[in-house]
Amino acid sequence: MLQAIELTKRYEDGQLALDALNLEIKPGEIFFLLGANGAGKTTTINLFLNFIEPTSGQAIIDGIDVMKDPLETKNYISYVSENVMLYGNFTARQNLDFFAKLGGKSHLNKEDYYTIMRKVGLQEQAFEKKLKTFSKGMRQKVGLAIAIIKDAPNILLDEPTSGLDPKSAAELMQILKNLRNAGKSILMCTHDILRAKSVADRVGIMKEGRLVMLRDREEFLQDDLEQLYLEYMQETVMMP
Repeated sequence: MLQAIELTKRYEDGQLALDALNLEIKPGEIFFLLGANGAGKTTTINLFLNFIEPTSGQAIIDGIDVMKDPLETKNYISYVSENVMLYGNFTARQNLDFFAKLGGKSHLNKEDYYTIMRKVGLQEQAFEKKLKTFSKGMRQKVGLAIAIIKDAPNILLDEPTSGLDPKSAAELMQILKNLRNAGKSILMCTHDILRAKSVADRVGIMKEGRLVMLRDREEFLQDDLEQLYLEYMQETVMMP
């Protein structure tokens, strides 16, 4: 489970990037956090990952405060970024092997890695090819395979469909559904309203560091989510 309790981040230049976010993402739930660039989506993820420290409030992963025990929380979370940082001179399998062993998974063999790469839809002929020859969509699949290998109960994704072709994006959404069905808590930060409508259990809209809208699936399917998004983007956020 992922929880944000009055989670706030103000940078040294005075910019309020996140303003008292309260949010809970339960096991077996896909939550899409929508918003324009600079809305606070990536700041939210960075706080859960302990890449930055909050000004106030708490980020909690499976009951553990990220600030109080950041190393322990790493065991309960996987992260897939917009631009997956992998080793270009390693093959796909070698990348999986490296990160699996880094995460303490030393018992896996070649066929285990192949099984996971098949699961994320990577072509078999790419399993033993170097990452520097891969497209962005292929690299995303390897990054997702690494997240699956870790088998953490919570998964964070930051703009994972950016730059992907429609087929690769659709494959990614199916993988997220499978992970949700396996009981994972999934937080995806994105602009992708179409994908939100297809797989999200709940959606939130962020603007200027604030969560300005929260809807469950039944509610946002009854509404016009695109129109709601545009309306919220046009409104002025009133600061205290």
